[in-house]
Amino acid sequence: MADTDFEILDERFRRCVKLSARVERLYGECRWAEGPAYFPAHRSLVWSDIPNDRMLRWDETSGAVGVFRAPSNYSNGNTIDREWRLVTAEHGGRRITRTEHDGSMTVIADRWQGKRLNSPNDLVVAADGAIWFTDPAYGIDSNYEGIQADSEIGACHVYRIDPDGRVEIVADDFVRPNGLAFSPDGRRLFVVDSGASHVENGPRHIRAFDVDGARLTGGDVFATCTSGSFDGFRFDEAGRLWAGAADGVHCYAPDGALIGKIRVPERVANVCFGGPKRNRLFICATTSLYAVLLPVNGAR
Repeated sequence: MADTDFEILDERFRRCVKLSARVERLYGECRWAEGPAYFPAHRSLVWSDIPNDRMLRWDETSGAVGVFRAPSNYSNGNTIDREWRLVTAEHGGRRITRTEHDGSMTVIADRWQGKRLNSPNDLVVAADGAIWFTDPAYGIDSNYEGIQADSEIGACHVYRIDPDGRVEIVADDFVRPNGLAFSPDGRRLFVVDSGASHVENGPRHIRAFDVDGARLTGGDVFATCTSGSFDGFRFDEAGRLWAGAADGVHCYAPDGALIGKIRVPERVANVCFGGPKRNRLFICATTSLYAVLLPVNGAR
């Protein structure tokens, strides 16, 4: 393809894409693809297929796709910790787990003050090893992406798991907290509120918080989605934000301006940077896994 895969809304976006590049479909047999996480050591990508209750693995060297884990407790978001272990948010298990190097699993958190979590959605690991995650109710709303149940907490919050295992609420004014990521310098945390899925004219935006150790301040709206609602997102090294939306991946400059889009023929859930140079953007979109090579690099 030529430039049909890209929509340039600001000249700053031209340096972020190669118009000769194309969006490639790597796999297409999911029900709702989510939570991509790239492992440089073995050049592979793991992601979730939530309604099918499985995790899949794509091998970059061969293009082969196989089942990584099934059942997966309706896993959703995935990330890599500082020791290159897989950390997963499970809808079905209503917990955060870590897959150890030997394949065994460790439960990191499943409760707050004795009450079961709703259905952890997305998560990131901070430089100090703390895990920050969102806990909307999507996995307990029905049996489609989890197991239908009542919320024991009665609300949807953003949490932090201290390295010693203590779980605490860090933001409690969200309707449905969703994707989240730290800025490249770790000083700000950005969090999606996709509450429009449950509240008429509800939020469909990304908020930006200042990080002070284990506390958050601020929380102003950074960007509002122009097509559907945001889900997951990641940053590149220059601080640009690449977010999933209904019509593809939206790219925002550090000043909050929407500068361009990568067009994808399915609703995008989440993205991550990978490849040997961290310049391949992997895109989980409804039934499929896509990828596009970019002239920019993902934040470490």
